[in-house]
Amino acid sequence: MQPLNLPPRLLMGPGPINCYPRVLNALSTQLVGQFDPAMTAVMDEVMALYRKVFKTHNQHTLLVDGTSRAGIEALLVSALEPGDKVLVPIFGRFGHLLAEICERAGARVETIITPWGSVFDAEQIEQAIVRHQPKVLAIVQGDTSTTMLQPLEDLGAICRQYDVLFYCDATASIGGNAFNTDAWQLDAVSVGLQKCLGGPSGSAPITLSERYVSHVRKRHHIEAGIRDKQYARPTGSRIQSNYFDVPMLLDYWSNERLNHHTEAAAMLFCARECAINLLEEGLEQVIARHQLAGGAMLAGIQAMELEIYGDIRHKMNNAVGVMIPAKLDGEAVRNELLTRFNIEIGTSFGPLKGKIWRIGTMGYNAREDAVLHTLQALETVLRRHQCAPKPGIGVDTALAHYDKARSL
Repeated sequence: MQPLNLPPRLLMGPGPINCYPRVLNALSTQLVGQFDPAMTAVMDEVMALYRKVFKTHNQHTLLVDGTSRAGIEALLVSALEPGDKVLVPIFGRFGHLLAEICERAGARVETIITPWGSVFDAEQIEQAIVRHQPKVLAIVQGDTSTTMLQPLEDLGAICRQYDVLFYCDATASIGGNAFNTDAWQLDAVSVGLQKCLGGPSGSAPITLSERYVSHVRKRHHIEAGIRDKQYARPTGSRIQSNYFDVPMLLDYWSNERLNHHTEAAAMLFCARECAINLLEEGLEQVIARHQLAGGAMLAGIQAMELEIYGDIRHKMNNAVGVMIPAKLDGEAVRNELLTRFNIEIGTSFGPLKGKIWRIGTMGYNAREDAVLHTLQALETVLRRHQCAPKPGIGVDTALAHYDKARSL
């Protein structure tokens, strides 16, 4: 029953990451009642802040209390009725997750699959839409299982042409890579805090187009003559989840404040601070910082003659996959980094289990010292495991990458 005293890890894996200090401070904010005007004012502020984060004018921009998967499930379960068709392009582990959630909602799931380490072009997705005629296109932007970033900018127009709702999970990518909700004509987006936004897992910001909201509200018509919406029964197909019922969440976050659940106040305060931190630094500046840190890490890894996994043209700014040399025990290297240097890098799963390390440069950790410490420690451990890159080559190359960027 001692006070918590966790090791001072530097989290350089695919997420979660170390939080920005100001976000940690927000966790200790004292609580007020959930309908206190001070509390509802913060909720309104958070909605306005995340419209800027998502680059949208969507009125319906709010938080789902829960991890990023809670946001995914809320948006898919609320949109899909049993028997609806959904198209899921899969290029990594999290495409399979979207497909599973849709199946559990009773949807007829159609998938297209590209080899891990690659992404889809717009024509492949359009052809699949024409072939399957889905109600929803559900896709991941950045999949940390492969470190790949799926291009989205042409998909919205395709979805509008064929009257398909366009949903995206951007948890691993937003804040570190370009994301434009309105310009790309997205209908529903969900994210989490624990990647490039620099917060803890536990809150899922979402944004919804009027098109999406109109669709899900059709499932939530209230019987005539019942005045209290909280206790009314929908006349349409019931949304399978009460907690993840988007129309009820919208009513809770609206000026009506119809009680649905008790807002996770500490996570609300964290989400607020994540957004402020991002916007004060500047969206483009934060993306550029992730691009710089990710580029320095990539250059350092390549200088140590380690092979990069996947199509490097489509790599996320904030993560890199590294092929584990055949003669190495990848888990022994990770364990030594963790226990001797207090640095965590990621392994992988599925077809990549034991084949790659995943190294992240996200949020608070997308900074020069974190990159240099990680490269130096990795080089030291590799030498201890008889894999001997030229001493100092990784750090020297990363330093040169930073120096060149500063000179431009």
